[in-house]
Amino acid sequence: MAQLRIALAQVNSTVGDLDGNADQIVAWTRRAAEAGAHLVAFPEMMLTGYPVEDLALRTSFVEASRDVLESLARRLADEGLGDLPVVTGYLDCPPVGEGKARRPGALPLNAAAWLHGGGVVVRSAKHHLPNYGVFDEYRIFARGDRLPVVRVHGVDVATVICEDLWQDGGPVGVTRATGAGLLLAVNASPYERNKDDVRLELCADRAREAGCALAYVNLVGGQDELVFDGDSVIVGPDGSPLARAPQFVEHLLVADLDLPAAGPAADEGPTRVDAQDGTTITIERRVLSADPLPAYPAEAPTVARPLEDLAEVYAALVLGTRDYVRKNGFRSVVLGLSGGIDSALVATIASDAIGPENVHAVLLPSRYSSEGSVVDAEELVKRQGINSRIVPIAGMVEAFEEQLDLHGLAEENLQARIRANVWMALSNEHGHLVLTGGNKSELATGYSTLYGDSAGGFGPIKDVFKLTVWELARWRNTQVGSDSPLLHPFEQEPVPEAIIVKEPSAELRPDQRDRDTLPEYALLDPVLTDYVERDMGRDALVAAGHDPALVERAIRLVDIAEYKRRQYPPGPKITPKNFGRDRRLPITNRWREKC
Repeated sequence: MAQLRIALAQVNSTVGDLDGNADQIVAWTRRAAEAGAHLVAFPEMMLTGYPVEDLALRTSFVEASRDVLESLARRLADEGLGDLPVVTGYLDCPPVGEGKARRPGALPLNAAAWLHGGGVVVRSAKHHLPNYGVFDEYRIFARGDRLPVVRVHGVDVATVICEDLWQDGGPVGVTRATGAGLLLAVNASPYERNKDDVRLELCADRAREAGCALAYVNLVGGQDELVFDGDSVIVGPDGSPLARAPQFVEHLLVADLDLPAAGPAADEGPTRVDAQDGTTITIERRVLSADPLPAYPAEAPTVARPLEDLAEVYAALVLGTRDYVRKNGFRSVVLGLSGGIDSALVATIASDAIGPENVHAVLLPSRYSSEGSVVDAEELVKRQGINSRIVPIAGMVEAFEEQLDLHGLAEENLQARIRANVWMALSNEHGHLVLTGGNKSELATGYSTLYGDSAGGFGPIKDVFKLTVWELARWRNTQVGSDSPLLHPFEQEPVPEAIIVKEPSAELRPDQRDRDTLPEYALLDPVLTDYVERDMGRDALVAAGHDPALVERAIRLVDIAEYKRRQYPPGPKITPKNFGRDRRLPITNRWREKC
């Protein structure tokens, strides 16, 4: 056996910031060197950020990625880090004569590179290109068909990229035949609820398939609607976890591994092998250091405990909100604070994400606002220490009504749109990002006012069903005194109990309650989950045990609200199918479930 100390740099890159991402690679490589690592790996597309979407089709961006990669390799050597092999993701283009034969033009590559000794010594590209959910890589990238096997201190290390683990065949399927002692996977795998357990099981299965240890480094951070949770892991050849990084924070996972020593130095010429998916994989070998290291004392690995269910959901919302605010150049946010549970949770997420001193709440009482709503909102402001102001809108509504003869729903929506005008005006005046308070149940059923409560720049709970909103508020109140780096150290429960137990209401007409318009959330949310996230039709929903009348009502509400959802701001994805990147339906659409 041979020893190898590997470092997995679970870091937060920014799409398009090639120089800033290169700076991070240098900084974290230095940390890995100081930790005595013999190999350091960074996530998929680390140099460009991920996902780059159609930026990948811009030749200037691809060339910039290649240029920065080359200069990064030289810089690492100039700063005394050239002897430490660095593996990182980047954007590349196919060599001359390669590309997708059935598509015009040469598509770019989702690639990984080994940097060593001041140069780029190995390049490879992702083989399996996902074309489901939030991914459309098949349209953007050309497929790679190489499996690099690089010898480092007497250990053969094979390298693959993210989706190559999730699909059968391809480079992972031929790894066992290479005799590699370690399979290194660089990843940008987005978070969704309970995905961490699926990923760990996947890594275990692939390690057993490859017949060697597997090191999985994942991106962390927020990018538009996607959140990357890190949770990097190393498993043994039998699939047992050896080391694990914490979720939702940057971390350098360092582990000493006992790995099979490679055999005699192999010919560096390429070898072509038929893979299980019907493709041919070219195995390319490179020797960086042939001899195993002298024995050294190993350090105990870090095995972080995964977060419980609600904790990881809340962490995803906080991280997604924080990175959207900061990466888009905002320093503060503004939101309408109604005294209801949705705006209360959004305010709390914002306080945890960017600090309560940077959160500005606007209380906008109307003629129908209850005294309790204002008092409850003021109590939340006091507990969290956020900035606030009261802007009564009754006079503004009256001014509109003097000019317009509005009744019923039109009158209700007028109030919501006036409120939106207030916080959008404050956004323009002070540079705040407007946060919207709509939850997934409301978005699904169209229970919102277009250009009213749906107006804003980011929706922190856009992908959170109403029942989960209550659960998250209660969970957050239990975390007072927590030392989590993702939570602000409030001295008392941040969400007043009166807000949590209050019956939800838009307060746009006398004694209004959500249940006047919508079914009870305890009944509605399970139907929405099955219809929206599982694509179950009317008959399947009824067969699953849902009330037929409720099913037909819910389907109608969801289907006629597509135009509203299309105009809603982005928000963190936490479920398997969110409104936006995942669920794409036509607005003009006459298809209806037979009810």
